[in-house]
Amino acid sequence: MLFLKSLLRRLSDGFLFTSLFLSFGAGLMAHQTFQLLQLPANEERNLQYFIFFATLCSYNFHWWLTPFSASELNRSKWSISNRWVHEVLILVGAIGSAWWAYPLLKYWPAILPSILLTFLYSAPKLPFWPFIHLKKFAYGKTIFLAMVWMYVTTALPIWVSGNGFDIPELLFCTSRFFGIYAICILFDWRDRETDKKEGIKSLITWFNEKGIDRLFSFSLVVFSTSTIALINYGVPAYILLVVLLPGALTALLYKRAKKDFSDYLYYFVLDGLMLLSSAITIFLPF
Repeated sequence: MLFLKSLLRRLSDGFLFTSLFLSFGAGLMAHQTFQLLQLPANEERNLQYFIFFATLCSYNFHWWLTPFSASELNRSKWSISNRWVHEVLILVGAIGSAWWAYPLLKYWPAILPSILLTFLYSAPKLPFWPFIHLKKFAYGKTIFLAMVWMYVTTALPIWVSGNGFDIPELLFCTSRFFGIYAICILFDWRDRETDKKEGIKSLITWFNEKGIDRLFSFSLVVFSTSTIALINYGVPAYILLVVLLPGALTALLYKRAKKDFSDYLYYFVLDGLMLLSSAITIFLPF
């Protein structure tokens, strides 16, 4: 029994801390965009694979650069002990991204910004000029991360589908951004003191606690409003209820997550909320 428990723990840690969990989630979120907005799916498979491998590469690169942090005890220990795993997955992710990017070459004007934005998020961790100085200017760290996730999983599928941006597309982009942003606020709250020591600036290091609470509430209000508004554009109410579910659960977990900094709460539960509705709607008729 102890052996089985230890094995399951190792497997779950590996799935979470290699960012395989998030990479699968990113692909699911892109699929939901095609589903919910009824986009032409000619390039959906190529794009989903590209997003999976690009996420795998970028997150392992990010964690390979990240030093030990007491607020991320389990993950930090795992990353330090398994740096070679990050290195292998960076390589696998880079090769996979290049392979699946080839069929998407004509969409590179839309894909290149996602690569640049993703790199810039991790760039301040590079220990040499000019990247080390980016910490001084990273006021929008949380906004930046939410924007990258929205762009890759929502705006990029819309562009690649050739559907164009109209009100439903803009509403879903808004919904996705603010839903992710509310979750990112909690991650930045957890990292607040560490970020201050390292000179990394963001709205969360700038605002006091009451200001952060208001920012979180505002994000969930905009998320909910933009999601509900999609009912006027043919999205079924039961689908919208599923999309709203992660926002409601994030609100319920907010107070606990401000005190409990468990890696499993953050990297499984909160990250899981980001992809929860996508994992449900894949089984629902549209």
